[in-house]
Amino acid sequence: MKATFLISAAVLLATPGFAGAQSTMQGTEMKDAAGTVARGEAPPAAMDHSGHSQPEAAVPAPVAVDPHAGHAAEPKPAGPRRPEAIDHSGHDMNAMAGMSEGDPAIGTAPAPAPPGDHAADTVFDPAEMARAREALRRDNGAFSGSMVLFDLAEFQARKGRDGYRWAGEAWFGGDVDRLLIKTEGEGAFGEPIEDLEIQALYSRAISPFWNAHVGLRHDIVPNPSRTYAVVGVEGIAPYWFHLTGQMFLSDKGDIRARLEGSYDERITQRLIFQPRAELNFSAQEMPAIGVGSGLTDFELGARLRYEIRRELAPYVGVEWSRKAGDTARLARFAGEDPDVVSFVAGVRVWF
Repeated sequence: MKATFLISAAVLLATPGFAGAQSTMQGTEMKDAAGTVARGEAPPAAMDHSGHSQPEAAVPAPVAVDPHAGHAAEPKPAGPRRPEAIDHSGHDMNAMAGMSEGDPAIGTAPAPAPPGDHAADTVFDPAEMARAREALRRDNGAFSGSMVLFDLAEFQARKGRDGYRWAGEAWFGGDVDRLLIKTEGEGAFGEPIEDLEIQALYSRAISPFWNAHVGLRHDIVPNPSRTYAVVGVEGIAPYWFHLTGQMFLSDKGDIRARLEGSYDERITQRLIFQPRAELNFSAQEMPAIGVGSGLTDFELGARLRYEIRRELAPYVGVEWSRKAGDTARLARFAGEDPDVVSFVAGVRVWF
């Protein structure tokens, strides 16, 4: 049976008519594929003998023909598409009326209104967020506040009668313009106050680290009292030196000057060593109040303070004060010691 089937198949394949039909069908398919390519269409999918479709062959793009040159022109590569200007709302900014590229009106439109809603309000209490935004606005341009500082408030142990000394200031205003009040004085226990002065100044920021001030100074003690016009500067020099320079013109026509400087050396975040110096000058002698011309007196000291809190810091230290020149001569004539060394203990406080 099997032998009979194989013999029949061989006879059929050998028949000339059957082979011609196969050749005619293949030729027709090739002609159809060629015509499709000429028309720019995709050729029919090739079939393998298993009946599965084969991947389509890549078809070259049609070539543009230049009628004047008579030959095919070089294809021009398509450039990258210009990205559309999209704002945060997702709108095409290029499509807006009157906003073509190069339009001089672009960039001159008024700024949009500030947002009325805040994302943080959906998570936190809106009232608390409103207070926080107001504090941020005030600290960045609308600041107003005050401060009272006693840099020195100390007991002085020295030869003879022990004494005391204070130096403080208070300011009220903003970060540029302020009213500044200064006071300082000293004396010995059991005796009248030796020196007492108060200054009322207008202070204005002239740079991020410096303030200029003008105002009045009045010396209550010593007698006879004096009133001075004041002009000066105060601020932080390079390497964080705190410096103050002032000139005084009295109602009697006397000219005086003062230079002060200090530096905070942080041993730790709370333990601070502070050297300080003060020099006073006078352009002329004022015998009525015991002041000579030139360098009248100076003070050199060092204090070690511990900040229990930033606002409260007790300290100990030593200070050397000396009257110079004609001022020392007048002090000796009045029975005073022009050269004094004091051991000090006090507190620095501000609020």
